Amino acid sequence: MSPIALTIVIFALMLVLMAVRVPIAICMFAAGCIGYVMQAGWAPLASFLNTQAFARFASYDLSVIPLFILMGNFATQGGISRALFGFAAAVMSRFKGGLAMAAVMACAAFGAICGSSVATAATITQVALPEMKRHGYSGRLATGTLAAGGTLGILIPPSVPLVIYAILTEQNIAKLFAAAMLPGIIAMLGYMVAIAVYVRLVPGHAPEHDEAPRLTLASLSGIAPIAIIFIIVFGGIYGGKFTPTEGAAVGAAATFVAALAKREIDWVKFKQCFYATAESSAMIFMIFLGADLMNSALALTQVPGQLASVVQGWGLPPLAVVGAILLFYVALGAVMDELSMILLTIPIFFPMVVGLDFGLPKESVAIWFGIMVLMTVGFGLLAPPVGLNVYVVNGMARDVPIAESYRGVMPFLVSDTLRTLLLLFFPAISLWLVKYVG
Repeated sequence: MSPIALTIVIFALMLVLMAVRVPIAICMFAAGCIGYVMQAGWAPLASFLNTQAFARFASYDLSVIPLFILMGNFATQGGISRALFGFAAAVMSRFKGGLAMAAVMACAAFGAICGSSVATAATITQVALPEMKRHGYSGRLATGTLAAGGTLGILIPPSVPLVIYAILTEQNIAKLFAAAMLPGIIAMLGYMVAIAVYVRLVPGHAPEHDEAPRLTLASLSGIAPIAIIFIIVFGGIYGGKFTPTEGAAVGAAATFVAALAKREIDWVKFKQCFYATAESSAMIFMIFLGADLMNSALALTQVPGQLASVVQGWGLPPLAVVGAILLFYVALGAVMDELSMILLTIPIFFPMVVGLDFGLPKESVAIWFGIMVLMTVGFGLLAPPVGLNVYVVNGMARDVPIAESYRGVMPFLVSDTLRTLLLLFFPAISLWLVKYVG
């Protein structure tokens, strides 16, 4: 069997297993095992498996993932989301569509200590959705806003997908976080503009005026924990006081203290934080192992290297190549989650992109490409037919048809497209803050 045919067989097997709802980690693991055996035999596969699991999971850098997840769980169980939404509503509810804008702002602030898109969407939805319904927002606009706002959980640092990208490509996590900061803020502002335009062009989905709660000292003090934690974690990382892994540990501890101070967390919730962290981390690490095996099987075919040579031989403009890769991510997002996409494709695409001439240092190209991948992954969380965030939010709004929720995210997908094009043609936007990180 030719290498190309074998590669097609490996991917086809993975997709077939996914179609029958086999967990994605098992899909990649099984496809990788069969591809490896077909090329090298059982003995080399056994030898590879004997060492690969320990080699992968013994990495100290991986500890940053469960720590940031734990930080997000403490924030979720600690009642911080209500204070965030209350403050944002006091600031924005004077505008038409203000509560929807407030939900986006709350998602951005919560994402700054969470790092998970689904967790951000689910947590803010619990608080914001009842208020938006009470004020007369349509189910379409409410669910679409909350699903889109949830993506800010990974677009604004800390971001678990960005940490995984940094580990796979051996890049500096702090620099990647700095690069994601400005695009994340642009994403938040873009969503707010999309809401403002939508409620004016399509009347009937938002009230003319929201009840404007007063901006009080109590509402200001409610956001203090977020601000303090953010300053401690990222100020310490960028100030050289501790590494990103140590920063994640400090952030988790600080978020736990904030939750205790708000008297929102008890022993049951405390245990749930660790159970949820263990489940999420185990899922991610299993995907790591499955992706490692599948990528090893693909590496034996030598097709990824040949593909890179072919693409470089076409003489296409580098931006056209990156644009084609991003379109592939959009298509792949219809069948895979963001972590699986990154783990499976980055080992193939990253060497290809870094080998192109963008007129930038290789490190800058690596960081910029990581931000572009992150932006596109966020697109996949909203776009049908999957759109994981849409499913999560719609599942919490049982009276809203799923088709309405998909219609609700369309203005935000337009915003995502414009933002992605902006960052694609102007890499300096992503790289502006990186130069200030030592």
